[in-house]
Amino acid sequence: MTDKQKGFFYAITGPVLWGFSGSIAQYLFTQESIPTQWIVGIRLIFAGLLLVIWCFFINSKALFSILKKPRYVIQLLAFGLLGMLPAQYTYFMAIKYGNAPTATVLQFLGPLFIILYLSLRKLQLPRRIDIISIILALLGTFLLVTHGHLNQLMLSPAAIIWGVLDGVSQASYTLLPRELLKNFDARIVTGWSMLLGGIVFAPFADLGHVPELTPTALLCIIFIVTGGTMFSYLFYLQSLNYITPSTTGMLSAFEPLTATILAVTVLNTKVSPAELVGALLILGITFLQALPPNLFNLKKMQNKN
Repeated sequence: MTDKQKGFFYAITGPVLWGFSGSIAQYLFTQESIPTQWIVGIRLIFAGLLLVIWCFFINSKALFSILKKPRYVIQLLAFGLLGMLPAQYTYFMAIKYGNAPTATVLQFLGPLFIILYLSLRKLQLPRRIDIISIILALLGTFLLVTHGHLNQLMLSPAAIIWGVLDGVSQASYTLLPRELLKNFDARIVTGWSMLLGGIVFAPFADLGHVPELTPTALLCIIFIVTGGTMFSYLFYLQSLNYITPSTTGMLSAFEPLTATILAVTVLNTKVSPAELVGALLILGITFLQALPPNLFNLKKMQNKN
């Protein structure tokens, strides 16, 4: 297997596992009546703990070096509480009130909010490609929540609100740890942020009260913590050693694809043609943002030539 093939394998496997995780969460909410907060708390604490233990055996010195400077500790807490925790919680709440395919697609609104944030921060208009991305996001979201009907919503208001907040959380999840990721291994940053976010969230998750778990529910939770969180993230990171981040980002579209296939075939979730078109438009943002910045500036390119 060539390096490129390895990169594609890892980049596809990670999002596929995330897609499985979303559909499994939908099953736990609808069929097993497991509290959302409890699953979020369990996922953050145990997935974070597993990643920290993993990093301890790989490089224990680097694992604890991030805790030696107050500046990095503050940034780590900010990422855990304002990035990691909201991203996990809003995603699962969007699944609870909607479904896994819709929640997974709406989190791809993250680049839209990053565009808006950077434009406001720099006090300048978005680039042409960013304006196209905004139009695609608005049109895609409209089709997703209305199925093309102007006079009615096909998703509950709660599902829409949590889904949009999931997109906002994905933006903060991307922006907050930039300095940390420049100085430390991404696995260390993610492990500590999950663990810290889970510990802070624990009192709200009521982890002391364990719901009645069937053998199937227990297996599902184990998968969400391991395959759907720890291993999926490690696969995703491993792909960056072989292919470019833009390619890895585009292949993350396998997450909503997997969630949709499982929801339709296993959970009997109905997906309309308008929803599919809306999902494709929103996913198109990721592809557009991965394109070279000067691709649409043909005149400038011709002058250079």
